[in-house]
Amino acid sequence: MNNPSPELARQMANAIRMLAVDAVEKAKSGHPGAPMGMADIAEVLWNRHLKHNPTNPNWPDRDRFVLSNGHGSMLIYALLHLTGYDLPMSELRNFRQLHSKTAGHPEVGITPGVETTTGPLGQGIGNAVGMALAEKLLAQEFNREGHAVVDHFTYAFLGDGCLMEGISHEACSLAGTLRLSKLVAFYDDNGISIDGHVDGWFTDDTPKRFDAYGWHVIPDVDGHNPAAIEAALLEAKKQGALPHGKPTLICCKTVIGMGSPNKAGTHDVHGAALGAAEVQATREKLGWTAPPFEIPTEIASTWNAVERGAAAERAWRHRFEAYRTQYPLEAAEFERRMAGDLLPAFAEQLPEVLEAIAAKADAFATRKASQNALDVLAPLVPEFFGGSADLTGSNLTNFKGCVKAGPNSEGIFAWGNHMSYGVREFGMAAIMNGMALHGGYIPYGGTFLTFSDYSRNAIRMAALMKQRVIHVFTHDSIGLGEDGPTHQSVEHVPSLRIIPGLDVWRPADGLETAVAWACAIERRDGPSALCLSRQNLPRLSDASMVEKIRKGGYVLAEGANPQAVIVATGSETSLAMEAHAALAAEGIRTRVVSMPSSNVFDRQPEAYQDRVLPLSLPTVAVEAAHPDFWRKYVGRTGAVVGIATFGESAPAKDLYAHFGITVAAVVAAVKGLL
Repeated sequence: MNNPSPELARQMANAIRMLAVDAVEKAKSGHPGAPMGMADIAEVLWNRHLKHNPTNPNWPDRDRFVLSNGHGSMLIYALLHLTGYDLPMSELRNFRQLHSKTAGHPEVGITPGVETTTGPLGQGIGNAVGMALAEKLLAQEFNREGHAVVDHFTYAFLGDGCLMEGISHEACSLAGTLRLSKLVAFYDDNGISIDGHVDGWFTDDTPKRFDAYGWHVIPDVDGHNPAAIEAALLEAKKQGALPHGKPTLICCKTVIGMGSPNKAGTHDVHGAALGAAEVQATREKLGWTAPPFEIPTEIASTWNAVERGAAAERAWRHRFEAYRTQYPLEAAEFERRMAGDLLPAFAEQLPEVLEAIAAKADAFATRKASQNALDVLAPLVPEFFGGSADLTGSNLTNFKGCVKAGPNSEGIFAWGNHMSYGVREFGMAAIMNGMALHGGYIPYGGTFLTFSDYSRNAIRMAALMKQRVIHVFTHDSIGLGEDGPTHQSVEHVPSLRIIPGLDVWRPADGLETAVAWACAIERRDGPSALCLSRQNLPRLSDASMVEKIRKGGYVLAEGANPQAVIVATGSETSLAMEAHAALAAEGIRTRVVSMPSSNVFDRQPEAYQDRVLPLSLPTVAVEAAHPDFWRKYVGRTGAVVGIATFGESAPAKDLYAHFGITVAAVVAAVKGLL
């Protein structure tokens, strides 16, 4: 622990303040208020407690730090620079500029030491819950008596905005239930948001709220008193060693823009540069004489954590080698999992698994085909962590032999590889992002496709962060039937497909479903979404088509010298096959293209795309979804059989007839083009 004198600690905090002030002033854009207000809290945590190594930001047992109120990004950029990460002062001077490592909001993978991309308020704390959950699970799975190789905390800074967002309720409520005792959140209670003083729209009793969640709450901490912050943090860390420990919320009273003589405590300092006159006044008030972007030698050397961090990692690696000596298999498995590599057995046994699935002639709903695939794939993917937002029996995300994670009869968290998230779609998605970011698990979670709207921004963030997260969306169309338009997806599949970096799969049968799972598991550079049917679908593909399915779109059937193409996905692929047969009986030759993933298909070489969907042939697309998406494939002269209105409540077969998504409609569309 690094314990500076009170005066030196004050100046160390002022270094954060002035770096934030100068960077925002130079950019003429940004949020100086939060970094200035939270600087004293940051000094205590980062300088005295945080376990990290600036020269190796990714060592497995580091503490995780999340700036949930990501608009205050200069706080973390200042901390990363000061403690010795590969973030030179030139990058701070380049704050918010094109291609800099100091973007307007922190971005994982761009800035060394940033653990997650934050900015959409509330999602950072959701990610932190996922990180703490991953730590707890990995500790129970790998630690042995006398060998604590997984033993770190997750710290999060959050503000009023994060707590106003509903996702904070979803994630923090679950964190309390799960007793994630190594999660410590600092609430920056400054009473200010963009519109001004929050007492006009945010009067929650936050300590009571978190106490009701089952958190250990430390209220009324002076956020500008390092001794008070230190005492609260030591109290919070004790929870991590207790069998019935709880996550901790440290409520810090702060002044936004602390140090600015004329703007501190007002919304004027929240999201705008101070201006040259106020910058100079702030320098004088803080007694800061160094020029912009310069740190005095004593302050810089005290902040530098390179040697301390390297020593902490060396100590852990020494302990890990002792662990490896006694538990070589577990050590190798831990390293594999944290590296994100799959078991060699996965690639070795996958062809046999897919061949067995392809041989099943029964008609299955693809949600059931998904569960069948999980039953045989899960033993090959021990890093799976599954779940559902209170719909396990409908999403069928559980699998043979899965173990339920959560509090046992004694109220102590018990390891498992499947969990009920409760009715928390957004929270579930953000927590899965946090688990993926932490490492060691491939998280997947299920809900109805129409409720992807609730979790959409976390899905988007997974794509932006390129995280291996798998979303299982069942009841994917009007085919779910009687539950009606509130639950029937119409626009969801098309809208998900246009999220950059998200692979959307809508498989037509059991084999396509299993291949979709395999591709999602193998993918390391982004999330996947599997959109699955409630109704039974016949087998259409066979084992010879596996590699074609992997391409996202392929020729499923065709007559010699086809006159037209019918392209379809999911439950409508069998309808396309029936139309193909009906047209053949009339002497009209067609090609049927199954396109389980347009995203994957679009990444194929142009020559392959042209062979599958030649521009020279008139094309009809059929999907029980909004038709506009398919114009990119059928062109202005093609046709789409789809649904551009909300659904109705009725049996599925009646709905397909009512909305004209039928064999006859496809046949008529093809004839119309010819």
